[in-house]
Amino acid sequence: MADLSIIIVNYKTPRLLIDCLKTVYGQTPAHLAEVIVVDNASGDNSRELVTTAFPQVKWIQLSYNAGFARANNEGIRQASAEVVLLLNSDTLNEDNAIEGCYRQFISSAYVACGVQLLNTDRSPQISGNYVMKGGLNYLLPLPYLGNFIKWLGNVVKVKKPNVPDSSNLVEVDWINGAFLMVKRTAIEKAGLLDEDFFLYAEEAEWCGRLRRIGKLCIYGQYKVIHLQGESANEAFGSSGKGYYNLYDRKGLQIMLSNFVRIRKQFGAGWLLVQLAFYTFTIPLFFTGSFIENSFRLRNPFADFGLASRFTGNMARIWRFLPRILANKPYFYKVL
Repeated sequence: MADLSIIIVNYKTPRLLIDCLKTVYGQTPAHLAEVIVVDNASGDNSRELVTTAFPQVKWIQLSYNAGFARANNEGIRQASAEVVLLLNSDTLNEDNAIEGCYRQFISSAYVACGVQLLNTDRSPQISGNYVMKGGLNYLLPLPYLGNFIKWLGNVVKVKKPNVPDSSNLVEVDWINGAFLMVKRTAIEKAGLLDEDFFLYAEEAEWCGRLRRIGKLCIYGQYKVIHLQGESANEAFGSSGKGYYNLYDRKGLQIMLSNFVRIRKQFGAGWLLVQLAFYTFTIPLFFTGSFIENSFRLRNPFADFGLASRFTGNMARIWRFLPRILANKPYFYKVL
């Protein structure tokens, strides 16, 4: 039986997955880890390409696109190890980070951990986060309003909601799902990932439950390259990094999942507060972009397309509101 089960979800990204597996198998001892790939009904030649290159992979084929939470849960159910690692297909293991992280983690009292994620230019990505009351950090991507909140936070010296760069151990409230290592004993107490989520925010909600069991941390001395957003962008024909895209189908999924997480973790009141801010942003976006572009001697209507797409996404969010407020099981998939 392996000591570590590495679970990777695949959806139409065989090339990214193969590059990832090269760095996993090239550095991680064979006796230490089993690799489980859960395929979300890619409908392409992913299985043939991956299992030909790496016949030792355990392949789990799902019959539909189950998203991140459900696919990882199936991998966890079939994993044999006492520690599981949820690993994105668009990651590259550096300097044996996986084994180093595991060795330190298994001898610690932490229930979950991550590593320092890096962009391809080696600049740091946000790897760990702190919980803000009501999930108010979800307001930061909003046009104009988000920038004002950042400015106000800097003025009053509010603690930043994330760990942008760490070189050693840092305790956090939740961990980026691109690299999330968890002890099975903690999963047995906290439960699996919430299967209402299709994509985005599910690891934040899960870490909220894990945090009730014990502490979480980032081992900043271990580095993993994360081609942030590449797996989702490639699969869904989107663009942009992180969670600042609010204007296409991927942006709608991000917003919807964030609101579901707010309802589950912080309650209906905070959901309505956040929804009010997002709705107020619609006229602010149109007005602010018109004034800004006019002042800069650009086409004053240049950003009206983005504002219209944001408005369309918000209209769809409002249609989901009764269901989110009811907080009953439902698969929130719009991609």
